[in-house]
Amino acid sequence: MTSYSCCLILLLFTWNTAAYGPNTRAQKKGDIILGGLFPIHFGVAAKDQDLKSRPESVECIRYNFRGFRWLQAMIFAIEEINSSPTLLPNMTLGYRIFDTCNTVSKALEATLSFVAQNKIDSLNLDEFCNCSEHIPSTIAVVGATGSGISTAVANLLGLFYIPQVSYASSSRLLSNKNQFKSFLRTIPNDEHQATAMADIIEHFRWNWVGTIAADDDYGRPGIEKFREEAEERDICIDFSELISQYSDEEEIQQVVEVIQNSTARVIVVFSSGPDLEPLIKEIVRRNITGKIWLASEAWASSSLIAMPEFFRVIGSTIGFALKAGQIPGFREFLQKVHPKKSTNNGFAKEFWEETFNCYLPDGSKNSPASTSFHKGHEEGLGAGNGTSAFRSPCTGDENITSVETPYLDYTHLRISYNVYLAVYSIAHALQDIYTCTPGKGLFTNGSCADIKKVEAWQVLKHLRHLNFTNNMGEQVDFDEFGDLVGNYSIINWHLSPEDGSVVFEEVGHYNVYAKKGERLFINENKILWGGFSKEVPFSNCSRDCLPGTRKGIIEGEPTCCFECVDCPDGEYSDETDASACDKCPEDYWSNENHTSCIPKQIEFLAWTEPFGIALTLFAVLGIFLTSFVLGVFTKFRNTPIVKATNRELSYLLLFSLLCCFSSSLFFIGEPQNWTCRLRQPAFGISFVLCISCILVKTNRVLLVFEAKIPTSLHRKWWGLNLQFLLVFLCTFVQIVICVIWLYTAPPSSYRNHELEDEIIFITCHEGSLMALGFLIGYTCLLAAICFFFAFKSRKLPENFNEAKFITFSMLIFFIVWISFIPAYASTYGKFVSAVEVIAILAASFGLLACIFFNKVYIILFKPSRNTIEEVRCSTAAHAFKVAARATLRRSNVSRKRSNSLGGSTGSTPSSSISSKSNHEDPFPLPACAERQRQQQRGCKQKVSFGSGTVTLSLSFEEPQKNAMANRNAKRQNSLEAQNSDDSLMRHRALLPLQ
Repeated sequence: MTSYSCCLILLLFTWNTAAYGPNTRAQKKGDIILGGLFPIHFGVAAKDQDLKSRPESVECIRYNFRGFRWLQAMIFAIEEINSSPTLLPNMTLGYRIFDTCNTVSKALEATLSFVAQNKIDSLNLDEFCNCSEHIPSTIAVVGATGSGISTAVANLLGLFYIPQVSYASSSRLLSNKNQFKSFLRTIPNDEHQATAMADIIEHFRWNWVGTIAADDDYGRPGIEKFREEAEERDICIDFSELISQYSDEEEIQQVVEVIQNSTARVIVVFSSGPDLEPLIKEIVRRNITGKIWLASEAWASSSLIAMPEFFRVIGSTIGFALKAGQIPGFREFLQKVHPKKSTNNGFAKEFWEETFNCYLPDGSKNSPASTSFHKGHEEGLGAGNGTSAFRSPCTGDENITSVETPYLDYTHLRISYNVYLAVYSIAHALQDIYTCTPGKGLFTNGSCADIKKVEAWQVLKHLRHLNFTNNMGEQVDFDEFGDLVGNYSIINWHLSPEDGSVVFEEVGHYNVYAKKGERLFINENKILWGGFSKEVPFSNCSRDCLPGTRKGIIEGEPTCCFECVDCPDGEYSDETDASACDKCPEDYWSNENHTSCIPKQIEFLAWTEPFGIALTLFAVLGIFLTSFVLGVFTKFRNTPIVKATNRELSYLLLFSLLCCFSSSLFFIGEPQNWTCRLRQPAFGISFVLCISCILVKTNRVLLVFEAKIPTSLHRKWWGLNLQFLLVFLCTFVQIVICVIWLYTAPPSSYRNHELEDEIIFITCHEGSLMALGFLIGYTCLLAAICFFFAFKSRKLPENFNEAKFITFSMLIFFIVWISFIPAYASTYGKFVSAVEVIAILAASFGLLACIFFNKVYIILFKPSRNTIEEVRCSTAAHAFKVAARATLRRSNVSRKRSNSLGGSTGSTPSSSISSKSNHEDPFPLPACAERQRQQQRGCKQKVSFGSGTVTLSLSFEEPQKNAMANRNAKRQNSLEAQNSDDSLMRHRALLPLQ
């Protein structure tokens, strides 16, 4: 059974070797063998396998010069290691390198060779088979290129824990160590590249893009990661398409139609050059220009795409390239390649034929190959298109440096350096095994692996713990996912002015080690859009929203398609494409364009504004007029009319009016806490003092003239001290109200933001509206009482207290303050103070004018009326009326009694009364001069009443003492009553002058 198994495995290995003849591999013996997988060709020829005969291996086509250079980098690194006296001394590394033809099938075919060889070694068949000529097992594999190919290879190699170090497979799926146990790589994960692409789009303020991805394990995960990053940055994707180099023409046409009809100008492409080439050719054929291509590193520098004839279509390409490395001596090594010298490299012959477009007689092609030569600038294309062009024989003396091919483009060694680094990583892992000290190893009990019998899984263990410094002085260590973190260069395609070829200008870099927001650097001055323009293209679904506006969502459209909506009042946006408007701080308001916030306008009843100036002038006018009246009263203080108006109370009344006018000034100007607390009490106390003076004076006169006989009680009430005491008590009540108000809820300055959005009204917060109501209510109560007494005394002597004018002043007072209440409640801001000032001034002017202007007019312009006789005459006229009413009342009573007793009426010796019932108009009172003459001979007046007219003759002389002795008791009683009335009238006439 064992012999049978040996033969079976040898048969499998022999078949695999036959499939890969001497010209389809690069192989060299050594103590330790490294495997290699490189895309020497871009694809395989399409062939219909009808299975009518044994299937044959498909033919690889389209030579890849860059792939051959990568292979040379591996050979160079191995030879450099073998020549090193410090790295793996006394050990020789060998290699077995196969062509994957950029397909999974060819890569798996080569991988089976590695696995089969390792399986033979694991069976230890040396004692049964003559295997002395066999090559040692492959302990590690360098490759492959595409992520899709590496995924298939990694699944197979992972079964046997054979380490695989890729130099170009960047798919993030390969970081899954549960599925790809033995996979490592020297190229950064695509996750960083997808993030960098989104950062570039955000940098140029694009938000409307399309995506194209290769339909494999490289394109799909890469573009999926980009979508995630784009969503976080509010970047919208207009279309998303998958492509492949094996897509039929109809599928390519459909993708091109989508690109042509899209409004997105930026197209993000995660693909390799071979997969993208058919699509680009169709776009060039249709001449679809004006697009910006954002290229992943797999095709950003691909010579399949970067061709001069394609430049008019993809000249605006911005792509990512791996960080370039330095390989000393590699340039000379590349130039030494020759089919006769490179005996271990079976790919050298085909390389020579493709480079010089000839054939080697002893090559693999026995007759001239029917191919067409396709020259590129970074990656060349090989023959195999089936044309009938015949090549001439190669001489072998061709100069490799005389032909320009991507093979000798060593200015930016990116993938080549990754290959170089992958080989050195494996070599350093072997060095760690070679120098391992027992007891300090990575295996059980600190044991070490035997370098002469090292197995693949042991190398994998050391690779996971690898840490060394490369030739550029950089630290190399694989993370837990088997990845190396690296940076990217950002390149822009330019057209060379020298030879018209496409060159890759480095315009920035992306540092994955930097913190977020600082990773991307782009020098926009170096970028040429479309090969010539410096203006950044526009790729947005909607035009930018200018500062002062925000983006508004359009129903049914992506978030990147929006309308610009003006920021509402009180909000602003100071950036382009703002998602939302920011609210201004409390004391600020948006400007007219809503691009910034400006301090709110502050309003109060200022001294400098016209309204404030007008109110101030009226208040000053009131103060001046009041002071003028006070001066007049002081100067003419001994004149009868001033004495008749209760001189001391008039002074106090004028002082209170000065306070009223002055209190209005506290309502003007910027409210402060102290002015807010002072103005309402000052206004309330001033008005109460004023009303109290009027009330006491009016009530005193009313009591005097209503009293029949002046008694000691009346004289006590008429005393000056008691009058001031009453004024003080009335005012004290208001003071108590103000003190309680200021103690419990003191008014304060208040910045009101609610009345108008763009204005701050500085007003006084009254603290308690109830207290303000009590203050005004008490004032109005006193005014109502005063109005009652003034109305009641309206018929008192006109020159004495101007009762009707006091009545008018109280009416004005009530009209003002009743109107004040709705006006105060309906206004806001500075107009609240203005309304109260107007009310104070109106009421104060009403009191001043009604009470004092008439007297001042008489004092200054009618001095003839400011005499004792005028005042007495006026007072006497009132006394006559009162006496006449009393006499007529007694006469009526006597007549009724006489009629009842049958007696006759008599007349008193000092008075004669004639009465007649009629309805004639009453006689007017004579002039004052006539009154004086009548007083000298005994005043004689006609006094009219509602029921008749009484003629009264009254003498100020003493009654006659020769009264008739026979006068009856009834007439005597009438005389006594008349004497009493005469005495009262004489007292009332003299009262104002006392």
